[in-house]
Amino acid sequence: MQEFLTLREAARLLAVDPRTLDKWRHEGAGPVYRKHGRRVVYHRADLIAWSESRRRVSTAEDGGGAVSGVAK
Repeated sequence: MQEFLTLREAARLLAVDPRTLDKWRHEGAGPVYRKHGRRVVYHRADLIAWSESRRRVSTAEDGGGAVSGVAK
């Protein structure tokens, strides 16, 4: 399994459009990324950790309502 993913591969893993992931990167709102020369790559573990940090139980939760230890 590949550890470093391209923009398209990372977007596929997160089930978002690559343009959304690109926008998040420019806004500083998305998962951490790395620059290898001119190439932007995402580490698989960073993507999973970012996704896990966004888990919610209710749509009423806004930002601070991350849940830990809840299986989905």
